[in-house]
Amino acid sequence: MCAIIGFSKRSIPEALAREGFDETTSRGPDMSRFVEAGEGWLGFHRLAIMGLHPEGMQPFQLDGDMVVCNGELYGFRPWKEKLAEKYTFHSDSDCEIILPLYHELGLEMFAKLDAEFAMVIYDAKRGGLVAARDPIGIRPLYYGYLPDGSIVFASEAKNLVKFCDKVMPFPPGCYWADGKFTRYRDIAAVEGDYVRGDVDAVCARIRELLIAGIDKRLDADAPLGFLLSGGLDSSLVCAVAAKLLGKKIRTFAIGMDKDAIDLKYARQVADFIGADHTEVFMTRQQVLDSLETVIRALGTYDITTIRASMGMYLVCKAIHERTDIRVLLTGEISDELFGYKYTDFAPSAQAFQEEAQKRIRELHMYDVLRADRCISVNSLEARVPFGDLAFVQYVMSIDPAMKLNTYHMGKYLLRHAFERDGILPESILWRQKAAFSDAVGHSMVDDLKEYAQGLYTDEEFEAKRARYTFAQPFTKESLLYREIFEKYYPGQAEMVVDFWMPNRAWEGCDVDDPSARVLSNYGASGE
Repeated sequence: MCAIIGFSKRSIPEALAREGFDETTSRGPDMSRFVEAGEGWLGFHRLAIMGLHPEGMQPFQLDGDMVVCNGELYGFRPWKEKLAEKYTFHSDSDCEIILPLYHELGLEMFAKLDAEFAMVIYDAKRGGLVAARDPIGIRPLYYGYLPDGSIVFASEAKNLVKFCDKVMPFPPGCYWADGKFTRYRDIAAVEGDYVRGDVDAVCARIRELLIAGIDKRLDADAPLGFLLSGGLDSSLVCAVAAKLLGKKIRTFAIGMDKDAIDLKYARQVADFIGADHTEVFMTRQQVLDSLETVIRALGTYDITTIRASMGMYLVCKAIHERTDIRVLLTGEISDELFGYKYTDFAPSAQAFQEEAQKRIRELHMYDVLRADRCISVNSLEARVPFGDLAFVQYVMSIDPAMKLNTYHMGKYLLRHAFERDGILPESILWRQKAAFSDAVGHSMVDDLKEYAQGLYTDEEFEAKRARYTFAQPFTKESLLYREIFEKYYPGQAEMVVDFWMPNRAWEGCDVDDPSARVLSNYGASGE
């Protein structure tokens, strides 16, 4: 990970601007730079992943233009080879191709990138900034306005709250230029007809694209590691990566010290693929002691995101403190594509599709945000193979009737796609899903709820929650999270669209807790 910031005007004291930017030095602890760019500033905190030498430090410059980018540009080498006929490169950094490519393609460049990115360009001819974000929003970017009306972009909201009254997430799949946002790609939209037909043919394409998405994310000049929960998604990423690399990979799992459901499954996977596996245990006290740190790092009050972040934050903290790992591959985004436990209740194929589109478009506020912050606050980089653009586009285009759970097994298409590979134990490939926040141990969620319950009387709860008109807390746990959020991000609740919850309009989904445990179809998932 890296951190970027871009001011269109130098209308606040530089010391204040730098102070805001330095809130995210953990994203890029290797080197920092803060420079004038036209009438504004650009800043960059570097975590060196590709091109580890000083020449890879940003901002990159070309003919008066400048760029800062937090991103990984997959397949950059063919671009670089072609551009080298006309431009001179000085580093091995993938991001050095951005300005030459921008000179060739202009604003059309963003739609042609196969990348996870957030970037700010100073365009000398325009005399101002251009900013853009990848179609899923895997790399974070926020914006706000200074008192004089000038715009500021930054990797995290915490960079901006010191001097912007309202901070909002930069919309994924958009660029900002000449004072307005333009959508260059809606990754959740389906162009043309759905992909229909033979299940085996569809699954073969799913397999092919996921393997390609994993393969391209193994390219790094810094050491790689893998988060392994023991569930289907992370297990597939680890198993495919181990086969592609042809060597022992390093995997990491976390669980509560007394009832970690998934640690045994993670161990089974690690043993099966021959991984160098590390187990991390956490206690009730560690969870409670870390709660405020995690919420400040996340910049959210959402219940699901916070619960699922506790284990992820603590395992990443252990990886940072105990290893030389700099890049982590994770299993996020599979659920949004293939379905959750609650999407078993979808009343129709079209309803399933609409829910998937909603979740993909909002991912940057929930699971993707969780992975980014938990990993980056520990000076690591996240890579998300299920977020590969070609993979997402294809899965979204599959006839939703094929993705409905009519197979008595969630995510059937994904499981069937790898059924013949023999890269995972059958018991893992066909195991029912357990929610991540529960899988680290049911007691963790219960501990958080019990802790919050003891903080407020019923009367205090009603009085305090009434202060909030947007995304009003509806449990004592959600009130606790909101109060901590407001301490660090006062008045910024609209950065998150709402609480992540099952679709309450569907029969069987009108619940007051986001955990899949409360659904009638949870079954033996948590055993």
